[in-house]
Amino acid sequence: MPDLAAERMDYRAATLREQDAPADPYPLFDTWLADAFAAKERGELPEPTAMVLSTSLGDRPSSRTVLLKGVEDGTFVFFSNYGSAKGHQLLVNPYAALHLGWYPLQRQVRVEGLVTRVPREESEAYFATRPRGSQLGAWASTQSSEVVGVEELEASYARVERRFAGETVPCPPHWGGFRVAPAMIEFWQGQPSRMHDRLRYDRTDTGWTRRRLAP
Repeated sequence: MPDLAAERMDYRAATLREQDAPADPYPLFDTWLADAFAAKERGELPEPTAMVLSTSLGDRPSSRTVLLKGVEDGTFVFFSNYGSAKGHQLLVNPYAALHLGWYPLQRQVRVEGLVTRVPREESEAYFATRPRGSQLGAWASTQSSEVVGVEELEASYARVERRFAGETVPCPPHWGGFRVAPAMIEFWQGQPSRMHDRLRYDRTDTGWTRRRLAP
């Protein structure tokens, strides 16, 4: 077993200084996201849009990976089954945390904020762009519910495939988008000797405040 306590990496990829960080966090996020896609093109980062979504009902947190589908009107958008565990948790407690880990670039971004549903027409428009297999899967899977075995899932998918044979697959009523409106966005850039750069943006009534946090 490897020595997990051993420090084998020193962070030297880049720096994050106040003079290089805009007053508004979104241009910086756009730049970092573009860098992540460039890393994907180089074969260094398999999925730039993967992000950990954390929700809570107040007793314990729950996390899973979802895909960022865009930053629209200042909100971070992802799509899911509304009847899933995360959908239920967000209905009860509409606050969430997001974490994007771009580790080959020695970068992380954290987001915390209020969650609302994407308007139905926007969910339908996005659903229409998905591969047909993914569309059928959205109908076939009652996400987060217990199943007896993989055969049950395969049979459900086959039924849906027959149901929509030769037809356009509509967006299920239980499927759609969520928007996370950030109250906080934090950017982390690894630095040597674990003296990492951390710049945190907090939303105010008039815009954003920016401050440096100790690593």
